[in-house]
Amino acid sequence: MYLIFDTETTGLPKNWNAPITDTDNWPRCIQIAWQLHDEMGKCIEHEDYLVRPDGFNIPYDAEQIHGISTELAEQKGISLSEVLEKFNIAMSKTKFIVGQNVGFDLNIMGAEFHRLGVENPLQALPVLDTCTEHTAQLCQIPGGRGGKFKLPTLTELHEYLFGEPFGEAHNATADVEATTRCFLELIRKQQYTIEQLDVKADYFKNFSEANPKEIELIGLKHINLKKASKKIADALWAKDTGSVSKEEIKENLATLESASFAHLHNHTQFSILQSTISVPDLVAAAANAKMPAVAMTDHANMMGAFHFVNGVLNHNKGVVSRNEENQKRYEATQNQTLEEGEEPLNELPEPEQEITPIIGCEFQVCEDHLNKSQKDNGYQIVMLAKTKQGYLNLAKMSSIAFVSGKYYVPRIDKKVIEQYKEGVIVLTGNLYGEVPSKVLNVGENQAEEALIWWKETFGDDLYIEIMRHGQEDEDRVNQVLIQFAKKHNVKLVATNNTYYAEKKNAHAHDILLCVKDGEKQATPIGRGRGYRYGLPNQEYYFKSSDEMKELFKDIPEAIINIQEIVDKVETFTLARDVLLPAFDIPEEFQFKEDKLDGGKRGENKFLRHITYEGAKKRYGEITPAIDERLDFELQVIEKTGYPGYFLIVEDFIRAARNMDVSVGPGRGSAAGSAVAYCLWITNLDPIKYDLLFERFLNPDRVSMPDIDIDFDDEGRSRVMDYVIEKYGSNQVAQIITYGTMAAKSSIRDTARALDLPLGDADRMAKLIPNMSKLKKIIGVDEKVLKDKFNSEELEKINELLNISEGDGLESETLNQAYILEGSVRNTGIHACGVIITPDDITKFVPVALAKDSEMYCTQFDNSVVEDAGLLKMDFLGLKTLTLIKDTVKIVKAKHGVELDPENFPLDDEKTYELFQRGETVGVFQYESPGMQKHMRSLKPTVFADLIAMNALYRPGPMEYIPSFIARKHGTEEIVYDLDACEEYLAETYGITVYQEQVMLLSQKLADFTKGEADVLRKAMGKKQKYVLDKMKPKFIEQASAKGHAVDKLEKIWKDWEAFAAYAFNKSHSTCYAWIAYQTAYCKAHYPAEYMAAVLSNNMNDIKQVTFFMEECKRMGLDVLGPDVNESYYKFAVNNQGAVRFGMGAVKGVGRGAVETIVENRKEEGAFKSVFDLSKRIDLRAANKKAFENLAVAGGFDSFGTSHRAQYFHDEGDGITFLEKVIKYGAKFQENENSAQVSLFGDASEVQIPEPIVPPCEEWGTMEKLRREKEVVGIYISGHPLDDFKTEIKAFCNANIACVSDLPSYVNRELTFAGVITDVQHRVSKNGKGWAAFTMEDYTDSFEFRIFGEEYLKFRHFLMINSFAYVKLFVRDGWTNKDTGKKGDPRMQFNSFMLLQEVMETYARKLTIKLDIAELKEEKVRTLKDTFTNHKGDHTVQFIVYEMEEKIKVNLNSRRQKVQISSELLQLLEKQDVHFKLN
Repeated sequence: MYLIFDTETTGLPKNWNAPITDTDNWPRCIQIAWQLHDEMGKCIEHEDYLVRPDGFNIPYDAEQIHGISTELAEQKGISLSEVLEKFNIAMSKTKFIVGQNVGFDLNIMGAEFHRLGVENPLQALPVLDTCTEHTAQLCQIPGGRGGKFKLPTLTELHEYLFGEPFGEAHNATADVEATTRCFLELIRKQQYTIEQLDVKADYFKNFSEANPKEIELIGLKHINLKKASKKIADALWAKDTGSVSKEEIKENLATLESASFAHLHNHTQFSILQSTISVPDLVAAAANAKMPAVAMTDHANMMGAFHFVNGVLNHNKGVVSRNEENQKRYEATQNQTLEEGEEPLNELPEPEQEITPIIGCEFQVCEDHLNKSQKDNGYQIVMLAKTKQGYLNLAKMSSIAFVSGKYYVPRIDKKVIEQYKEGVIVLTGNLYGEVPSKVLNVGENQAEEALIWWKETFGDDLYIEIMRHGQEDEDRVNQVLIQFAKKHNVKLVATNNTYYAEKKNAHAHDILLCVKDGEKQATPIGRGRGYRYGLPNQEYYFKSSDEMKELFKDIPEAIINIQEIVDKVETFTLARDVLLPAFDIPEEFQFKEDKLDGGKRGENKFLRHITYEGAKKRYGEITPAIDERLDFELQVIEKTGYPGYFLIVEDFIRAARNMDVSVGPGRGSAAGSAVAYCLWITNLDPIKYDLLFERFLNPDRVSMPDIDIDFDDEGRSRVMDYVIEKYGSNQVAQIITYGTMAAKSSIRDTARALDLPLGDADRMAKLIPNMSKLKKIIGVDEKVLKDKFNSEELEKINELLNISEGDGLESETLNQAYILEGSVRNTGIHACGVIITPDDITKFVPVALAKDSEMYCTQFDNSVVEDAGLLKMDFLGLKTLTLIKDTVKIVKAKHGVELDPENFPLDDEKTYELFQRGETVGVFQYESPGMQKHMRSLKPTVFADLIAMNALYRPGPMEYIPSFIARKHGTEEIVYDLDACEEYLAETYGITVYQEQVMLLSQKLADFTKGEADVLRKAMGKKQKYVLDKMKPKFIEQASAKGHAVDKLEKIWKDWEAFAAYAFNKSHSTCYAWIAYQTAYCKAHYPAEYMAAVLSNNMNDIKQVTFFMEECKRMGLDVLGPDVNESYYKFAVNNQGAVRFGMGAVKGVGRGAVETIVENRKEEGAFKSVFDLSKRIDLRAANKKAFENLAVAGGFDSFGTSHRAQYFHDEGDGITFLEKVIKYGAKFQENENSAQVSLFGDASEVQIPEPIVPPCEEWGTMEKLRREKEVVGIYISGHPLDDFKTEIKAFCNANIACVSDLPSYVNRELTFAGVITDVQHRVSKNGKGWAAFTMEDYTDSFEFRIFGEEYLKFRHFLMINSFAYVKLFVRDGWTNKDTGKKGDPRMQFNSFMLLQEVMETYARKLTIKLDIAELKEEKVRTLKDTFTNHKGDHTVQFIVYEMEEKIKVNLNSRRQKVQISSELLQLLEKQDVHFKLN
């Protein structure tokens, strides 16, 4: 007998794995149906009951699914005990329990039996399920977990078995009927085993005789439960209506007239990818709607809190000043005291009102925020801060959510809330809030229990939030919420849960949600398979007060109560002065008074002490000038109150140096501080280079110092660890960054969601000029656009504007992207900022965890952390410092010389010669081709030249470079406007280059104070016209009083104004010129060691490695492949002075493998053979992959005993020679470790024979190079095209890189050569052949596609590893008939040829160039012999020239003809003969 049953319930369990005794977890059964069939499939009985809900109600969401309302079940249902009794009788007759996904129904009924304590055989009966891995295999629906098929739903299984879907009724009787049909058909098709059914062998035969055709439904009549429920509901509704009369509503509207409304539940862009409202938009919306307050309640985070409060407070400042202005003008109009030109104001407008900013957060509140064993996203609860303490508590909770509660989403739980509830107001939230959600999904009793907990915890600070977006589920919840509010005396407030500012942005917001979930907008909104998340309608916008009052006119208190919340909230600011962590100073410097008034006497005294100690070491003798400078700086530091800052920085920089981390010489304006120099914070003497302290700390205004520090990029994290160790991990954090959607990415994201093809999106994105924004293009005046963009950009912009104004998917994409542009898309970590706080950081700002680490990061970004009172340091990782450090190590290892980069002499001739030749590839800041060109013409001879060039080589000041160079070489006269200028401008040949020069001259010419000089610099740099206009008369007046001519002063000021925008910081320039000098010194004196270090530092970037290997070739350095006897992890230099590849650059060879090889080599000398290697190294660290890849890269070539192919040869036993070698080594080591000790006490030597090297053919050059490239990413021992260098030079006019930039070559023929590395022949839909093939040359590779005639003509050239010479014509793109737009240019293949045949085909004549001065008889004879050996029929021409008189003669040889070939040309190159082809 088979009992097939199904249930309908009040919902789903919270925990699917809970036992049936956990009755709170399992939902209630409200309908059960079953059918009992005998073993031949005949129906014996069928039953169907509704269960009367005693002590619970049926939630709305469950009713939506099965249609059974609480009223229907109460009218038609029978009691649970009666149902269980009948079900028990049915179970007593069956052998099996059967169902679709029946585990759920078993648990539901098991829990019901347990509730009433009724004995039952339910858990003992064997189960047959129709939803199993087996039926999944039958239906084969893709997309299950772990790459398996999905488990089929009843409909899907029915469709598979009977070829027609079954409309799932979610009515238990219908479901049982369909399940029975599927189950019996599965038996008929023998999809269960004899063992599963526990039957005799002939069962299936008998069953199919009894049921010859496919199983039919038994034809029960099903009640439509939804219609039945609706009938009852309508009857109840008719009895119940007429609750609020028209008169009442009229009264309510009159009451609401004077009430003010404010939105208390708004999301901004910081609810990442869930809202389109920016913080300024939110403030503006509240202001335009004249609301007294506005709240910001983002999902779980408080990233926008600072921006929000600042935005509102700035708005309020404007309000106050506008109101005052109006009041003044009104009074002046009344008293007739208006100033000339002032508009009269006869009527005083209604004063604007200030806005109260309410900081809030929508938290996800779960059962236990520390439990990460099962997904529990919790309920969404809105909390608002009443006071500053409330804000700090919200920040604390948000930090906990991210730091310890994050599992899918950041979560907190009720324990956390109880701890941090002070100063907080709670709203019950949207439909996902605990109370509404339980009403919809669990039951009203449970919802009421939840409400009582919140009420007990928050008292009068709990408000029930009620929304009306015109949704049925909301209306249902609201009825219950209003009853709760009355019953428990909790006030109602109306909100709108806004996600976008205006109704018309709903579409863009929906796209944003699609971007978040990676969905297409076309996917329908809903739950479950085939649906996506989305808001149900377009009502979630920032509605006006009138709209909200209209919605809630029947419950006016929901609007009126809002003012009560606004009145409870205090306005506070989040900005504060920076808090420095306390620094421990030695006892003898401590002052008791400091403890009482928080003074800095001790810190100042200690700083002065260590500064002067350092000065003695730095300067030897402290002259009055030095003393004066140090004293001035220390006084400014004391006055600004930041001695602790210097002490903190000095401390961790000293620690860094002790840990052998390289520290840069300083950067930015801090290098102008002599105190910093004496503390070894910086490493260049500011007095010697005229660097100014007041650039760094202006004595006239207090501002936070900002010292950015460069560490070598490998040591940077060690310094971080030191800081964390010293101040505690809860006081150190990194800084968050918000990644926003830029113009191009917003187009691409929108296109993905709207399903616009990738190519079209890409084309649109490319129309946007670099660094521009859609907001600065669309809707901008034409004249403004013309001023801003050049003609080429304007062409693209006009195309964009046409798209925007058109219609169709492209236009929609562009216009929605315009709205989404600037949205926060993701968060990251600031590359170098570090925050240090005096106490637990969560007391000051909310934090989250940095990605993939345990370190905190602030939720506030870089633009506000300092305003929020946090000390920020920049720890920068500078690759160049690692490079210098590596060079020093290599030089020491190779030559035993200890280089000290800090003390390289600044007058080293070799170094300046390197700069003069412009050989600065790999030299910090001087490596660009433009800079190399300027270096060659400038020919620098002193350090000042390098500093100036570093400052001048940037857009703007670049135009001064030619004049600077000419003045240095004396071809242009050096003029000073005033003789007094010479003192400061002499080093830059009379040209103002640095801001420091302006500051010094303003002090010297016009007696400006140091503070004024700095204000002047800042005003120039930031183009603050009003400040400059104020300072100009003062400058002219005070300078002319000292006897300087006014016209000259006017000119100087005018020049300064023009120059100001470009002026550069000399401190920064000096520091970086010094690092550049250090690198150049290394390159000039130890070229091989330096290049090895450069290559090591770019090991992960193959393009860079190739580029620097070319530089090595140019320098005449050999770069050799990896070798186990000479290589290290990084690149190194061998005894012959050649650069050796680092083994770390070989894929699959980890650091562990390299370490064991190098350690062994150091201890026991070089390896003699690959056997010796495998015997000695740790085979756990160096696995098979490491051995194989080293062999391929040539790491074993130096043993000379075998070639690379032999390592991979297998002699038919399936084991390669290399595997045998590894096994041999492992066996040998095993024997060593367990060597038997013989009777006489000495270890017996067991000899293991070495495997024999198998003979086999060597790999060809191409095969060898191809494999090398596979494991290293580049060709090392040569390049396949090396044999054809002459052909490429003579007969190609382009390279493969040109193909990536076709628009530049339209209507031109490109000829290029390369290796074909990949070919795929394919057939198109219409049956024609085409191919995709990849070609590469020295620098680039490109995938070409070839179709039609061209494919048929040239396909035989497309062979992997062949060398091709291609002529390709670039044609204009096709024009689209509808839009008139041109597409991308297209390629037309004109010819293919093997590169080997190019010389024969195209070489016609050879021209030899001879210099008379170098003509020797033997040279001519050698040339003659060479020609005789290469006879042929190509003509030879000679050009003989003489350099002094500049004469040349062309001579044609009639008799001497040659066969031009690569061989001949290589011979000529060897003999240093200059030649030219054709």
